[in-house]
Amino acid sequence: MKTTLDSKAIDTLRDLPDMIPVLRDYFEDWTIRVFNREQHECRNYLSPNRREFYKVLLVSKGAGVFTMGLNTYYIEEPTLLFIHPNDIISWKNLSDEPGGYYVLFKKTFINRHPQLKMVIDKFGLFVDKPKSVIRLTENEVPQICQYFQKMQEEEQGNSEFKEDAMQAYLQLLMVESMKVARYPKPDGVTDDYRHVHHFFDLLERETSGINYSTPIRIKTAKEFAHNLDVHPNYLNALLKKHTGQNASTHIRNRLLDEAKALLVQTDWSLQDISYSIGFAEQPNFNLFFKKNTGVTPAEFRRNY
Repeated sequence: MKTTLDSKAIDTLRDLPDMIPVLRDYFEDWTIRVFNREQHECRNYLSPNRREFYKVLLVSKGAGVFTMGLNTYYIEEPTLLFIHPNDIISWKNLSDEPGGYYVLFKKTFINRHPQLKMVIDKFGLFVDKPKSVIRLTENEVPQICQYFQKMQEEEQGNSEFKEDAMQAYLQLLMVESMKVARYPKPDGVTDDYRHVHHFFDLLERETSGINYSTPIRIKTAKEFAHNLDVHPNYLNALLKKHTGQNASTHIRNRLLDEAKALLVQTDWSLQDISYSIGFAEQPNFNLFFKKNTGVTPAEFRRNY
């Protein structure tokens, strides 16, 4: 029997002490990967930052609460989720019997395969949010599963054409998804979670376009609370409750994440990177970076 998202289910969003924030990782050398959820279960997590990959998640068995932006879905039926790199998402497990697959693929993978990009743009599954969550029947699951299985077989093989095959199966997966698509109506999130979302949304907006000409504008918990029109203590309490970390820790980790990306992906001087993430003096940036990573910015850049 289908269960609706009642007050008990919504309560799970009010108490997520084991949520683990997921940050970006620019340093792994891959473009597409496929996982079986029985071996690689999606743990409870909150992913507040833009990522470098798209994700298609098939939940074929088990249950959980999935939040994308300000929409919540209680999932206990087979469901497909199309997750854009910029989506603020969370997942809360409600079952010990996971089933299904997920595939991650980077923007570079899409750019290498124009036909795949055309299909992604045509169907809009990742950007048209009402279409990003698709309910399946039990009879439809095997057909969807086979595309994940074929991609995984290709990934584990040694064919020089495995990327071409994987992107073709990914296209077929999206075509089949559109053929059977039923879009469930989302439920709203709690006021608590709304504030958490707004914090991460503001943090993302403040850091996503960071550069020397537009350095970070606000970087303290007090400044973020002021911009969100809440008291700093209230903001810290909410974040601690839902993520296990306070506002300052999230801000610090986000600045470190951005600094690492700039060190690896650009040839900017250390002084320019320092200024961009809010340090007027480079020695202060060096101390901040080494205290939190164990190495200096220059050493980090050389290592990568």
